[in-house]
Amino acid sequence: MKVIHQASTVKELLSFFWQNRLWWMIPFVVTLIVVAVLLVLAQSSPVVPFLYTAF
Repeated sequence: MKVIHQASTVKELLSFFWQNRLWWMIPFVVTLIVVAVLLVLAQSSPVVPFLYTAF
């Protein structure tokens, strides 16, 4: 249930941006989400060499 709640939160945030003409902020939010996912993946040891070569 937790994943479903998080997905609806992101959906609500994006619809809020779109309705309030803040659609220009969507790339910032996407970038923050990508960085957060990379940080979570960096904690597991098999993925670290691939992330290291990406940067």
